[in-house]
Amino acid sequence: MSQQNLSSFIWSVADLLRGDYKQSEYGKVILPFTVLRRLDCVLEPTKEAVLKEKEKREAAKLNPEQFLLKKSKCLFYNTSPLDIKKLMGDQDNIAENMFSYVQAFSPAVRDIFECFDFHVQVERLHKAGLLYLVTEKFANIDLHPEVVTNEQMGHVFEELIRKFAELSNETAGEHFTPREVIRLMVNLLFIEDDDALTKPGIVRSLYDPTAGTGGMLSVAEDHLSGQNPDARLVMYGQELNGESYAICKADMLIKGQDISNIIHGNTLSDDGLPGKQFDYMLSNPPFGVEWKKIKKEIVKEHEQDGFNGRFGPGLPRVSDGSLLFLMHLISKMRPTKDGGSRFGIVLNGSPLFTGSAGSGESEIRRYVLENDLLEAIIGLPTDMFYNTGISTYIWIVTNRKPAHRKGKVQLIDASEMWQKMRKSLGSKRKELSDDHIGEITRLFGDAKEVYVDPETRQPVKLNKDGSPRPVSGRGAGGEGQRIPVPISRIFKTTDFGYQTITVERPLLSEDGQPQLETRGKKKGQPKPDSKLRDTEEVPLGEDIHEYFQREVEPHVPDAWIDEDKTKIGYEIPFNRHFYVFKPPRELDEIDTELKGVTDRIVEMIGELSQ
Repeated sequence: MSQQNLSSFIWSVADLLRGDYKQSEYGKVILPFTVLRRLDCVLEPTKEAVLKEKEKREAAKLNPEQFLLKKSKCLFYNTSPLDIKKLMGDQDNIAENMFSYVQAFSPAVRDIFECFDFHVQVERLHKAGLLYLVTEKFANIDLHPEVVTNEQMGHVFEELIRKFAELSNETAGEHFTPREVIRLMVNLLFIEDDDALTKPGIVRSLYDPTAGTGGMLSVAEDHLSGQNPDARLVMYGQELNGESYAICKADMLIKGQDISNIIHGNTLSDDGLPGKQFDYMLSNPPFGVEWKKIKKEIVKEHEQDGFNGRFGPGLPRVSDGSLLFLMHLISKMRPTKDGGSRFGIVLNGSPLFTGSAGSGESEIRRYVLENDLLEAIIGLPTDMFYNTGISTYIWIVTNRKPAHRKGKVQLIDASEMWQKMRKSLGSKRKELSDDHIGEITRLFGDAKEVYVDPETRQPVKLNKDGSPRPVSGRGAGGEGQRIPVPISRIFKTTDFGYQTITVERPLLSEDGQPQLETRGKKKGQPKPDSKLRDTEEVPLGEDIHEYFQREVEPHVPDAWIDEDKTKIGYEIPFNRHFYVFKPPRELDEIDTELKGVTDRIVEMIGELSQ
């Protein structure tokens, strides 16, 4: 049976559920039953051997678990004499027997069905008179690995996950990242690792702290195996939502991965993989979600552990925890001497610029940039995700930058690279084509500044000083030329830094004389007037005193800098670096156009009066 026919056959179970279940609830039944039937088929050849081994070890009063795993030749087992087909032999007691059968799985597998709330669905199906019919449907398909390989089964399972995500697209974005976005991130992750893509027998680790249904892990595995079938990717993940965790764990199990690496829980307040470090990491954390509920644990780790913990650089405001996930991933990077790490994370626009100098957000950006960890940021089109239409950005972070990238950050504006979807899914109206993914990957790999013709989107040549040459043709740049627009730009890490200086002016007495401080280390110096206090932002590479003498002193000669209040800040004004000024049209041209419109209106009014 082909993959398409197999998934269609499984999907036909929905016909039985229609009426008793909402469309958005089909997955609660079909996904766990698909997993159950697959595991049932996988264990079938060793079933008798496992039962005999259990009896033997229990008679010897030994813990049978390790012996049963060996006999099952899998990472799990089942000690019930029942299987799916035997369940069909006792229709009157199918619910009780189903519970007994599922409870006989090894603990890691039982955990999957508990997170699926499988017992609730079994009861619901039984009351609706559907349990036997649904079980019969699955008993009639053969999901044995000799018939359906792990790879095929993984693709079938992913297709079902996608279908159910589409049916419940109001929440899909919380647990499901569009596949084309994941493929782009995976491309960017692996593009500079020749060893993983070419060497036989290479082993790499991949971690997703917001694993959702496991999409990022699956796409990364497919990509690496497609490029190098002899390479192996060991996958790790943690997920807060119980159902998504169950789906992810089931997907890993179906593909033969070690599901003990998939953890259930809140990544930020309870790291399920403490001390672990990884080669690659991917994450699409929830956008703009507050972390008030776990504030106590986060603040405690920040204050007690400092830079030895995960949140040493600082804490963002409670209303948005995105940067907490960024710091969590940085803490999971392998040391550079051990090969280093690279990760990609999807963030909204807020982490780029929110927070003034000295704030938690600014200090986190400062840590990332001053340690030369940020490799690139790619601005995606709006309307790319299921639950939000806002602008999103992929950050590529690494501690193993190649020589030509050291001390630099690449910004890529891919906001115009999209195609319209045939059918919108929630807020998702746009998607990346294979060509778009290829172009963005190439721009990243080349690591050069690129300007394009705004009409043709073709690259234009640069002058010796790096500025773009005007493009021939009529356009906003004036008669006979168009202004090129940037889509890839290269900056020094220090270009995003600035110093905030506090400019003070004296508090004057009634007769207009400056009042002086009478105590402390500033005794005898002019007392500042808080109402006249102002701040200035000075580029990081510029001397603050030279700036003050040039920009401030000529206008307010009595002002001075309070150097105790000087702070260093970092922000990444992404859109500003891609803005191209378009001169307004000539007034004569506008007047001519307006006259044409008014003449037409007069003509239309005249026609009405006839």
